[in-house]
Amino acid sequence: LAGVLRHREHRSVPEIHAILRGRGLDISERSVTNLLDRYDELLATGLTGARRLRRLLKPQGGVILALDGLQPDVGHEVLWVVRDCLSGAVLLARSLLSGRGEDLEPLLCEVAAAVGVPVLGVVSDGQTSIRRAVERALPGVPHQLCQFHFLREAAHPVFEADRHAKVVLKARVRGVRPVERSLEGRDDTAAEVARGYCAALRSAITDDGRPPLAASGLKLKSRLEAVADSLDRVAEKGGPRRRWRGSAP
Repeated sequence: LAGVLRHREHRSVPEIHAILRGRGLDISERSVTNLLDRYDELLATGLTGARRLRRLLKPQGGVILALDGLQPDVGHEVLWVVRDCLSGAVLLARSLLSGRGEDLEPLLCEVAAAVGVPVLGVVSDGQTSIRRAVERALPGVPHQLCQFHFLREAAHPVFEADRHAKVVLKARVRGVRPVERSLEGRDDTAAEVARGYCAALRSAITDDGRPPLAASGLKLKSRLEAVADSLDRVAEKGGPRRRWRGSAP
């Protein structure tokens, strides 16, 4: 929609942003610009043809295709994108009415003919229609299911445990706001230091990782321990060392 509004109706970014917001979409102008950049990349892929792809891919001697589809709304067309895992180049992008194997097979054949180098393999999710299309369009080509999907499923129990740990950890460091209120109006060194620690705690609590490759709970634990270590270092020499990590579950 953003691409159509830009190229067919010649709308500006602020106008596209207003239209999308009017449709109930919570989006920033920067995100609209990013959408248009991606649309232009896909458009360029369709306009420049096979000559550009062959010139780009010839030095690497082969391609590994990644195939996936996106359906923005139920009942609408599915945008299928084929990209090369080695170069990162988008090889083909096309909207189809469905994701049946009969529709995807010509898509793969077209890409294989356009690249001018051997197709070394295909990576996709486990959708049955994709698997059948690859088998018919590229017989003998290795087809591997997406490693991320496997990893996500394998890491699910760990993710659940990590998420629970993060909830427990966050519950132990509540009360930052009352400390900040108590420092209002003060500009002495101690107040500035305390504000810095409050900011560090807020940052630690809100800085999430991206599962399954980054565990939010472990990341929070590491950052809270760093704050605790810093507090220990500025504590009065010879005084009691109250370590946060010692009281952690």
